[in-house]
Amino acid sequence: MSTTRANLETLPRSLQLLLVLGFLALALFPAVGTEFYAQMVARMMILAIFAMSLDLLLGVTGLVSLGHAAFFGLAGYALAFLTPAGEPVSLWWTLPAAVAASGLAALVIGFFVVRTHGIYFIMVTMAFAQMVFFLFFDNKVLGGSDGIYVNFKPDAKLFDLDNKLVFYYFTLALLLLVYGFLRRLLWSPFGRVLAGIRVNEHRMRAMGYGTFGYKLAAFTLAGALAGLAGYLWGAQTGYVNPELMGFHMSAHAIMMVILGGMGNFAGAIVGAFAFEYLLHSFKDLPTLGRFHLGKHWQLWMGLFIVLVVVVAPRGLLGLFERVSRRKENAGD
Repeated sequence: MSTTRANLETLPRSLQLLLVLGFLALALFPAVGTEFYAQMVARMMILAIFAMSLDLLLGVTGLVSLGHAAFFGLAGYALAFLTPAGEPVSLWWTLPAAVAASGLAALVIGFFVVRTHGIYFIMVTMAFAQMVFFLFFDNKVLGGSDGIYVNFKPDAKLFDLDNKLVFYYFTLALLLLVYGFLRRLLWSPFGRVLAGIRVNEHRMRAMGYGTFGYKLAAFTLAGALAGLAGYLWGAQTGYVNPELMGFHMSAHAIMMVILGGMGNFAGAIVGAFAFEYLLHSFKDLPTLGRFHLGKHWQLWMGLFIVLVVVVAPRGLLGLFERVSRRKENAGD
């Protein structure tokens, strides 16, 4: 599977229509779903933002990061540290501050890691993420392994984020804004240079582009957007711990991007929703005799991801596009 053929940057009209219907379904879901499932969908939307931030690296620029969750967790911790013990803190300055903290961390880490390539880039990103993980895990001042509670949701003044319905639509609005921004970025001159780096970095450098600066900018932006998702996660759950920065969280994001389809951001959204749905479905599998199927959900998830990679190299969106194209050709 080549890097170029694994991407589906241009979405056909059938997929665009499906995407619009999906957003409409998200907007109407609280009217038909229970409060529990509405909160679950809100969590899926947060993870979709996280997956889109990684897709900017993995799908667009061709950089495989195993440490992306570090920026996700850092923003959650920023919210926890900025929230006083006895009152809520303003959304309007803590959200930019948490996103900036994640972006700054990505800038500093990226300054070192984007100098590497291939397997070295993968290993160095994971090494930095593990350093951040153990910094919080082993430090009681930073909460240690027990994590930190966020006792109050941020105060937005104009609307009440303590209202779960309001928080749901606030998350949906941010999901739409991030998706629109990244799609616009994808087709901007900056985005086309990133795509060129993915296809052939040496050729882009020979054409006069400073690929180091472009990759560092992409790494920083991806870290900041991961921080946005981490802030929302901390605000919704009211709790952050070092596991949010762990390797498994980065691996989950990679699987979301691969599952949905790389390089178009809509695939990251579809992958996040599909991954979370499958995760809960596999965990709820029954016990057959002495074998508890749900206990081994990682096995079934791994097998499913392998099946998708083999059958649909461009993810679920690519599979849908291939099926719809066959139907159109059959109709002709």
